[in-house]
Amino acid sequence: MNHYETVFILNPVLSEDQIKETVKKYEDFLVSNGAKMISKEDWGLKKLAYPIQNKKSGFYHLFEYTVPGTVIDSLEVEFRRDERFMRYLTVKLDKHAISWAERRRDKLKQKA
Repeated sequence: MNHYETVFILNPVLSEDQIKETVKKYEDFLVSNGAKMISKEDWGLKKLAYPIQNKKSGFYHLFEYTVPGTVIDSLEVEFRRDERFMRYLTVKLDKHAISWAERRRDKLKQKA
């Protein structure tokens, strides 16, 4: 089981319900393939640095999870097939990145 973090940008024309449905679909996909979700974050609508598909903003989401490495390929294939996704990035976290992510989560909990 490796520790991963995936950030993805959803199309800004989606409704709130469509966004929740999309996020839930891919969370369920990961869990059904043996992932343990560590954290989920909704960063909201953000302005993009440059236009993607003629859009100037997008809904950002972050998943942090542990999963066998073989699942990542199938997850990214699903991302590519889904037109609601504008961009995604999956990163395998090393021990330093894991500790940094824990500190960031703790800081977010203290703010809330």
